[in-house]
Amino acid sequence: MNQNIEKLYQISGKPVRNIIGLMSGTSFDGLDVALCQFSGHGINTKVKVLHFVTKDYTTGFKEELKSVFAKRTTDLERITLLNAFIGFYYGELILQCLEEWNVSVGDVDAIASHGQTIFHAPRHLHGIENYGNATLQIGDADHLAVQTGIITLSDFRQKHIAAGGEGAPLALYGDYLIFSSPVENRIMLNIGGIANFTFLPVGYGSGCFSTDVGPGNTLMDQYIQLKFPGRYYDKNAEMSSAGTVNESLLTALLEHPFFAADFPKTTGPELFSMAYLQNAIKVSGQDGINDFDVMATLALFSAQGIIQAISKCIAGQGPYDIYLSGGGMYNPLLVKYIEDHFGCKLKSTTELGIDPDAKEAVLFAMLANEALAGGKTNYGNIKNLPSVSMGKISFPN
Repeated sequence: MNQNIEKLYQISGKPVRNIIGLMSGTSFDGLDVALCQFSGHGINTKVKVLHFVTKDYTTGFKEELKSVFAKRTTDLERITLLNAFIGFYYGELILQCLEEWNVSVGDVDAIASHGQTIFHAPRHLHGIENYGNATLQIGDADHLAVQTGIITLSDFRQKHIAAGGEGAPLALYGDYLIFSSPVENRIMLNIGGIANFTFLPVGYGSGCFSTDVGPGNTLMDQYIQLKFPGRYYDKNAEMSSAGTVNESLLTALLEHPFFAADFPKTTGPELFSMAYLQNAIKVSGQDGINDFDVMATLALFSAQGIIQAISKCIAGQGPYDIYLSGGGMYNPLLVKYIEDHFGCKLKSTTELGIDPDAKEAVLFAMLANEALAGGKTNYGNIKNLPSVSMGKISFPN
């Protein structure tokens, strides 16, 4: 038997597996690295986060990523070079983490790498005849595996699309197995570049649901980066809090057909871009609007997308608690809009034992655990959310 296949077999049968989950989102702030300890699989999954850190990217690397991100036309040579470079770079960052944590390579069973999304193209957005859903993440896992000496699983979104999904959101799979409760309905709201939520009814019964809802931080981040070079986000909502919401612009922003489309659905910065904002400014007759008013309006726009989606999808489902994760949870204005509408205090996944900053990295570690040891969970007959095992395997030798 090939020694790598034999090792996979051994890992799948271990009572406890140590898996490093990696996540790099559309904000390009850094690489989230979570060393997770798993036992069981499926609804019997138990996970403990042993270590977590975000390894900050250099300004130069952020600019490299931005140069190829969400662009219909870009430099193919640069994408090719970055694909290899990112895999190698992730490997270096993992080795740094292991040294800092005093953990040996041999104590890690696998790495789960999301990679770096550079384009997301669901059918309902591209509208090109004869083509289906598609998405692209770069950061070659063979480079990562060879650099670290650790079996690596990657490219999780492709199986999701192949099985009939849109490649996102994948949050349902982790939320369902890790956060389902026998006593309360839960909404797991993640506000990253794009906002998404998972609804978890009491227990592991039918009715769970997950969808993107629209922009979270992406438009605010893009606008900050365009207008205030050297700044990447609106820290503590300083700029959006200094402005006044422009109702005409807000109405124009909310008029896109995406918001009326059926759930579940996915989207990305490919739609919610500076071109989207500039068009809304034009059609609403708000040329010359100041930067602070734009930011104030974008904050409420993101909140409205979240509020409308939750209100529509969870109508009549009874009381529920909302648990936050993602960078948007640190925007106090955005959070206040949501809390004021629902009349409740938003909670953090910290209350459920998972650092909200680590949640997405833990999710991909969990997907790897399912690929290695589970893969039999039936998530129910949910549109665009197939019950599949995800992740391609790269061997270190």
